[in-house]
Amino acid sequence: MQPKRSADSTPIIDPRRGDAEDDASSTKSRTLRAIAGSMLAEISWPKFIMASLLLIGLPGILLGAAPLVFSAWLTKFSDRIAALSGIGSIIVLMTLAAVGWYGARPVLRIVESNFWALHALAIQPLYALCREALSQAAEGFLDVDADEQRRSQWRAAMAALGGLLASSLAVALVWIIWPYTRWSASLADLTTPASLLLPALANAIVIVCFYSAAASLIWGLGDALMDQPQKLTTFGQPSAGARTWRVAHLSDLHGVAERYGFRIESGRAGPQGNAAFVQIFDQLEAIHSSNPVDVVLITGDMTDAGRSAEWAVFLDQISAYPALAERTLILPGNHDLNVVDRANPARLELPISPGKPLRQMRTLSAMEFIQGRRAHVFDREKRRIGRTLAEVLEPHRDLISEFSDQPSLRHASELARLWIKCFPLIVPPPASGGVGCVILNSNATTNFSFTNALGLVPAEDVRALHHVVGAYPGSGWIIALHHHLMEYPMPVKAFSERIGTALINGSWFVRNVKSIANQIVVMHGHRHIDWIGRIGGLKVVSAPSPVMASTANEPPYFYIHTLSVGQAGSLDLMPPERVEIRQVHSG
Repeated sequence: MQPKRSADSTPIIDPRRGDAEDDASSTKSRTLRAIAGSMLAEISWPKFIMASLLLIGLPGILLGAAPLVFSAWLTKFSDRIAALSGIGSIIVLMTLAAVGWYGARPVLRIVESNFWALHALAIQPLYALCREALSQAAEGFLDVDADEQRRSQWRAAMAALGGLLASSLAVALVWIIWPYTRWSASLADLTTPASLLLPALANAIVIVCFYSAAASLIWGLGDALMDQPQKLTTFGQPSAGARTWRVAHLSDLHGVAERYGFRIESGRAGPQGNAAFVQIFDQLEAIHSSNPVDVVLITGDMTDAGRSAEWAVFLDQISAYPALAERTLILPGNHDLNVVDRANPARLELPISPGKPLRQMRTLSAMEFIQGRRAHVFDREKRRIGRTLAEVLEPHRDLISEFSDQPSLRHASELARLWIKCFPLIVPPPASGGVGCVILNSNATTNFSFTNALGLVPAEDVRALHHVVGAYPGSGWIIALHHHLMEYPMPVKAFSERIGTALINGSWFVRNVKSIANQIVVMHGHRHIDWIGRIGGLKVVSAPSPVMASTANEPPYFYIHTLSVGQAGSLDLMPPERVEIRQVHSG
């Protein structure tokens, strides 16, 4: 007869506590070297080769072959022009000018849309690696208590030196590859394209390296001369009788679908389940009942891997707080969009895979559910605030629903365009002198889990931002995005924390909003860092994760920020209210 088990007995392996599999992709439990080793062992090489050919090889061949094709065409065309009479030459040239005039705009749009993709491929990895490696090394020469001014000076110097180093490496590669290049061809050469394959690839490498060398110098110098981020030490005070806006800023909730589920980044070293979310909103609801908040802003990573079950839990939970839900604004984080497989960082998607559009549609559907009738899509043709998100998506509801049930390549491209069209989202200020919100999608396109954290703000969206702010000269604006603009002047323990997560064009973004900096405050998440500061006149608020950032000595927390619009629409930031989350049990 078997003895009875006691009520508090547990299995040999207690599944409620997780196991090593929960740490497979955790950067808190495993080193990047260990994760990279697992990635190389588990990667699907056929898929990797195909993705590399589609994303790098084919564009590279086309780029490198362009001078060869153009030179062959120019030789043949110049012969034809020479054979024409004078009037014939003029007609041909006028025709070419007309084609160029009417075709320039779409060509420029294509070039602009691909510029930052090239920057992400050619500049960011090399330049950022050099800059942050030098900055990390420089930290070793600074005292732990070194003031921020000194850290900023060091960072500026390392940016210039990093640009010079990256440029030198690019020039060295040009010197190695140059003997294999070829810059002219004849029509006869084009009949044997295989013979031009190696020169075309060499040409592509040289072109990209030349661009990288020049851009690294420019960006390094630009980053060195621009205003450096510094912690905000002076907050505003509202004038008597002035209207204020209270914004509860949450970020990086990383909701999971399982009661005992762990987060990708932290594994067993982090929180379990979603009990913390309930505790956060319970406390926020109590605060709201006595001192109302105007906005609950969640700057991305509502889910841990963008799965439908995670979104279902999130929407169920937030719907339980209707007074807060009707004030909530959300935006996409990298975990909502770019995680291909939560258990396998080696997993990648082909560019033609429907996985990314499917995650985008899940996110867009959640945004429409929460804020679809309050947030408006920017009308790019009329350059002003357009219809609500709900109105824009209404004609596509059946298509989105059909795609979520049976994803197809035919619909994926159409929905990918719809996704781009829906940003930026604008919540206008209720009246002149009020505070509005511009919601940006700052996620860079990636098909690889290991590079899912990179950020990018399209130039078109920044132009839209200027149009919106300019249309409300007496109002203040919250600019909400997921990624941090720059690495902030604070020491970090590991070099891995400095690379692979920032906004690729963050310093460019800062320069391009300088003219409206007094009217805006940027709020973001992503790094789980508590930092409130300024970059020149631009105020920046980085939200800690009230779920992920707790330690044994410090409970998790978030802030409620108070904003006030001063004279000429200047937006003042008041001292924040810190809300500590009472400790909760897992599950």
